[in-house]
Amino acid sequence: MIQTKSDSKVVAILQDRIQLITQDQGAIYLVGPINLPVNLNGETVKFKWYSWIKRDEIIEDDEELINQLTFDNLAEFQQSSVLVYGDFEGDDDALIRFHSICHTGDIFGSKRCDCGYQLNQSIKKIVEHGTGALFYLANHEGRGIGLFSKAMAYILQEHDYDTVEANEALGFDDDVRSYSDAIEVLKSLRHKSITLMTNNPKKIAALKYAGLPVSRRVMLWGDRSEFNEEYLETKVNRSGHIREEELS
Repeated sequence: MIQTKSDSKVVAILQDRIQLITQDQGAIYLVGPINLPVNLNGETVKFKWYSWIKRDEIIEDDEELINQLTFDNLAEFQQSSVLVYGDFEGDDDALIRFHSICHTGDIFGSKRCDCGYQLNQSIKKIVEHGTGALFYLANHEGRGIGLFSKAMAYILQEHDYDTVEANEALGFDDDVRSYSDAIEVLKSLRHKSITLMTNNPKKIAALKYAGLPVSRRVMLWGDRSEFNEEYLETKVNRSGHIREEELS
């Protein structure tokens, strides 16, 4: 346990920024908000940032939770976060994006997919809308198969497998992502209706199943090129994503 005066001061500073979200099994621990100025196309835009972890046990004592962090080796695992803009709790409508991490697209700017484009456009559109949040889901790499498996799937794609076939050939389902934890965090931050930015009907279904009011959806297509054309077509033809002209 933390016993020194300086450690007690640390607990006092952090405890008001830690929120416990209990679940049927275990809990989600949400830390924030944290001021995060973001460089958006050369302009500094101020966001609020949160991160969360999920644990099997419920720890209601913040001091105990903080103590356990050094034993959890969190750097070896991924944690998700959410970037919030505007009066997220109070405004009548907020623009939401559930964005699955894409190491190659988000960081390196890969043209094999449209993920980096979608990430940048999401942040831009949220600011233009005035209120919203981008949920960055760290355990979603490769539609939930992880970065190492995604690398092997890329090799298969270079041998004429599409994205669905490559995942299935490695023993995975096409899409094993879950949005349940992100939805619980969203519920803790906002109770009013949202606008969902997506081409994926599974995200809409997950929100509605959880009882969250989705007032409308907006499309997020773009950055089509010779490098990702087949990937985008597979999203529509094999994974059920909605084309731009089909969005309402």
